[in-house]
Amino acid sequence: MTECPACGRETAGGEVLCPACGARVAGVTESFPPVEAEPEEASEHVEGVEGPLLVVRKGPEIGERFYIDRPRLTVGRDPGSDIFLNDVTVSRSHAVLDSGGGEVRITDAGSLNGTYVNGVLVDAAPLRSGDLVQVGTFQMVYISGGEPL
Repeated sequence: MTECPACGRETAGGEVLCPACGARVAGVTESFPPVEAEPEEASEHVEGVEGPLLVVRKGPEIGERFYIDRPRLTVGRDPGSDIFLNDVTVSRSHAVLDSGGGEVRITDAGSLNGTYVNGVLVDAAPLRSGDLVQVGTFQMVYISGGEPL
């Protein structure tokens, strides 16, 4: 059971809206159609950027930069995630970024909405500079900006 943040009524698991007051119930991942990839704005390199990194270009937090500075980073809506994406379209544990051997690889962690690279649903995929990564409503461009770990 989940408690409504607005009125305090207990709601059944899986409800997105409180049946009593209509407020959004926190903690429920919502489904949504993926955003079409638009590669014309993607950039392979940004001057002065030490990378690799992901830069949010669509969705919440446009311009936010997430540096891939460790061999393994978790991506999700859980505040304990290394890359915290605070939106109900992102699963608590959505994806994992692994870097090593000169490569950065993204792997879906069994998320509801999936992980997309350049508009293609992937279980796992290596990232190349300029690739568009879609996690929930967050569309991010991957920029190598240097050698991956």
